[in-house]
Amino acid sequence: MGIRWSRVTPHLAVAPAALMTLVFFIGAIAWTVYLSFTASRRFPDYELVGWKQYWRLFHDASWLLSLQNLVIFAIGSLFSIILGFILAAMIDKEVHGEGIFRTIFLYPLAISLIVTGLVWRWLFNPGLGVENVLHSLGWQSASFNWLASQDTVMFGVILAAVWQSTGFFMALMLSGLKSINTEIWQAARLDGVPFWRLYIEVIIPMMKLTFFTCIILLCIGVVKAYDIIVAMTNAGPGGASIMPAYFVIDAYWQKQNLGYASAGATIMLLTTLVLFLPLVLVTVWRQKRSAT
Repeated sequence: MGIRWSRVTPHLAVAPAALMTLVFFIGAIAWTVYLSFTASRRFPDYELVGWKQYWRLFHDASWLLSLQNLVIFAIGSLFSIILGFILAAMIDKEVHGEGIFRTIFLYPLAISLIVTGLVWRWLFNPGLGVENVLHSLGWQSASFNWLASQDTVMFGVILAAVWQSTGFFMALMLSGLKSINTEIWQAARLDGVPFWRLYIEVIIPMMKLTFFTCIILLCIGVVKAYDIIVAMTNAGPGGASIMPAYFVIDAYWQKQNLGYASAGATIMLLTTLVLFLPLVLVTVWRQKRSAT
């Protein structure tokens, strides 16, 4: 009896959390998906209207632009992983002052995306930021007001996002590099293998799981990007920097169209699953393969 009770007790301990997850997380997702097939405005209306909201959504120029910006933002944000790996490789060499460099590169993690967006908005301000400093130094032709142009605004947002997230990916890459057997480095030195060849042919393939983890976290952050857009551009100028998360929240709070916002949120969920699930499955498969 005691052995049977000891087996049941862990399940009872986890049951409340599992129930809350089922009701509040999965239930909220199911409710949102259902509302996307209704004509709900400010309040829920449970009468089904079919695919009407999705048809409107994919004929909305702002939504299509938000998807385009999502792709641009995702591609640009990959630089944070690349820079994170380069910085981790440099720090892993145990250079003098390694602790100071770690602190500097990890400092942006202590700042919220709202604060990051505001700081970079000031930096891009022609009267207060980098452009003003360059003009005061005599470089009158310098221009750094990227947020004012529809052609460059997304590059400004990407620059701020990369600055904020590079330290986080550097920390993940550094932990991956520290887990590599030191005998590999010693053998490479004895064989005279160039360091760039060692990284490309040996180190990076051994860190595939770390790269997969970084890409998964990056995809999640890109899809839900909202804070930095509000702080830096508020989707301007002229809606040129709108992102799906901003579009969904604006559809509900400003346009008071719950059904329309739910349709956008459902597409965001599907986008996350399309990007997230394959990476998770590949990661799990590689872990099982390495274990056997």
